[in-house]
Formats: sequence, structure tokens, C-alpha cells
Amino acid sequence: MKRDAEIADTVCPVARSLDIVGDRWTLLILRELFMGATRFEEIQIQTKATPQMLATRFKAMEAGGLIERHPYSQKPLRHEYRLTEKGRAFYPVIYALRAWGETWSKGEEEEIAVRFTHRECGHDIGLGTVCPNCGVHVERKDLEARMSEQFAAEREKRRVAYKGK
Repeated sequence: MKRDAEIADTVCPVARSLDIVGDRWTLLILRELFMGATRFEEIQIQTKATPQMLATRFKAMEAGGLIERHPYSQKPLRHEYRLTEKGRAFYPVIYALRAWGETWSKGEEEEIAVRFTHRECGHDIGLGTVCPNCGVHVERKDLEARMSEQFAAEREKRRVAYKGK
């Protein structure tokens, strides 16, 4: 991730966006933040990033205005990470990657990893951004997420393996 002074010498918004969020680790960190993780260890467990990789990305994301650090412990000093408005605005990109991945990057025998239910009407919205039941455009705040058993088990397996180290 590049700092503002190092942004590509182009007016192309795609190139500029990639300078900020265009690597695997940043996208996985953002996924975890959108899933509700806020602490270094949990994000490390679920992304499988090294502590150095994660610390580097957190610093760059904070400098880029995507996240803010908030202390949750004074002794020892520990921080949690929260999305800023700029970071939260990235959600449609993560959601689109999820939909694309569910369609093109998995086996037919696999179920959808995370299902979203429209809180207002209680219907599954599938992979779209419009509720098929009531026709309302939905945002993350309008949705209730439910992990598949397979995805939940995969995440728990990572936690257990990490604790066993």
C-alpha cells in the first residue's frame, strides 16, 4: 500500500484505488473488520498473516484513513481497529468480491459461505444488493449474516490451531 505522496501518477481511479487496497492482506483484513473482528490476534488468526505483515498493513490502512486504532487495554497497551467512514464505504467492493467468488471460485458441492437475510422482511437476499422479496436496495447495516457450517468450522479450526501453538 502506498501513501498519498506515492500514489500512481495517473488519474485512473482503479489504479489509485489499487494503490490503497490492492493486495490480498488488506482485503482480508477488511473482510474481517466487516465480519466484526476488531483485535489484532483474531484478525491474524483468520487471515493467516504474519504479525509483521498485519502490523504493516494496519499502519498503512490507518495512514490511508481506512481504520482507526482505539485502546482497549492500558497495561499492556493494546488497540482494536475500527473502520472509518472511508473504510466502511469499501463494503460494496467486498460484497461484490464475495458474490463473484461464490459464483466463479468454488465447487458446486460447496454451499454459500455467508448468507445474508434482509432484517426488514426476513428474506435471504442471495448474492445481490436488492432484496428479491421487497425490492429494496440493501446495505450492510440492513443485513443479518449467517455463516455456513463449513465456513464456521473452518474459522473455528483456525482459532483452535492458533491457540495450540
